[in-house]
Amino acid sequence: MKNYIIILFIFILNCSTNKVKNNHGVLLLENKYNNIIIKKSNKNDILDILGPPSTVSQFDNNIWIYIERKKTNQSIFKLGKQKIEKNNVLVLELNNKGILSKKELYNLDNMNNYKFTEKNTEKDISQNSFMYGVLSSLRDKINAPVRKRKKK
Repeated sequence: MKNYIIILFIFILNCSTNKVKNNHGVLLLENKYNNIIIKKSNKNDILDILGPPSTVSQFDNNIWIYIERKKTNQSIFKLGKQKIEKNNVLVLELNNKGILSKKELYNLDNMNNYKFTEKNTEKDISQNSFMYGVLSSLRDKINAPVRKRKKK
């Protein structure tokens, strides 16, 4: 019985009422968002305030993306399951001279309002493609009857 009480006592001592917070990306992105001014801030100002971007657009190098995510543990009874407390994405668009031309901040509330296109891309594949021709000729050669060879 003493062993159970000691194990229970050690378990209770290791429990903490402070919630564990995991931060990822730029801290306090909402506050720093207000310090950046459209048509006044340039690349150097943005780098001083926010640091290097989390992501640069693949298609246009003048679009910088900053991310902030904060997760916290829900409760002891949820066994370490985490809840997303903050999920902010800041998209900055710079013009050719490096001056900020557009800024948008997405958070948990308005992130799902982003509209994607409903268009579908049609495939244009015909059976008479190059690979189909190669494979069908191989099939014909395999299935062809064996020719009788003349002996010399």
